[in-house]
Amino acid sequence: MSEAIYPDLRGASVFITGGGSGIGAALTEAFLRQGAKVALVQRSDATTFCDDMEAATGNRPRFLPCDITDISALKGAVAAASRANGPVTVLVNNAADDVRHATLDVTEDFWDRNQAINLKAYFFAAQAVLPGMRDAGGGSVVNFSSISYMMGNSGYPSYTAANSGINGLTRSLAREFGPDRVRVNAIAPGWVLTDKQKQQWATPEGLAAHLDRQCLKDMLAPDDIVGGVLFLASDASRMMTGQALVIDGGVVVTG
Repeated sequence: MSEAIYPDLRGASVFITGGGSGIGAALTEAFLRQGAKVALVQRSDATTFCDDMEAATGNRPRFLPCDITDISALKGAVAAASRANGPVTVLVNNAADDVRHATLDVTEDFWDRNQAINLKAYFFAAQAVLPGMRDAGGGSVVNFSSISYMMGNSGYPSYTAANSGINGLTRSLAREFGPDRVRVNAIAPGWVLTDKQKQQWATPEGLAAHLDRQCLKDMLAPDDIVGGVLFLASDASRMMTGQALVIDGGVVVTG
């Protein structure tokens, strides 16, 4: 899929959580093709992915191994990315865990771990980059939410609670840091068929039922989310903040 070119992203210091697989991998490649300097964090080894990206784009991302629930490690990764690429001016909080779970089975440990991945890490990643963005004269934070909470979906109540919390966090940070020309927006994808989704939760019946809800009758792929994130990261959306951009093929038709 061809993407628009955003000249202001060339040379930008971009930090992506979960940037080596699924939607995150598509985002990393897209920012590399814009000429950005990309740092990505995740627990699993992304060295081969970085090799592939360098071969495909001529621009190598910087992989920083990190469990984002370890806040000191996350802050350290942001600091390392800033030393290597300059102060982070684009943060994409993408990493999430939508593992299915039943309310009556949730333990306190499960809840804390799930919230640590899906909400707590978003806050502290933002906290880590905001001073640098302020000093740089501005920046953009893109927080991944989901339409799951908008639909009132069952099957993962901790995840949907975090999704809703991300929108509240997005709006509050947008208000607080707007005077510093830092924009904070959320992006809410629909059901994107990553390899993980295909392997763990996609069934022919489930896909058919979801497609029936969509206005546009094509299932979403990771590349379908890229354009919205590049737009929110770039100066093309310079007067847009505190918003949630839905890319779901027309399931929730918000407005």
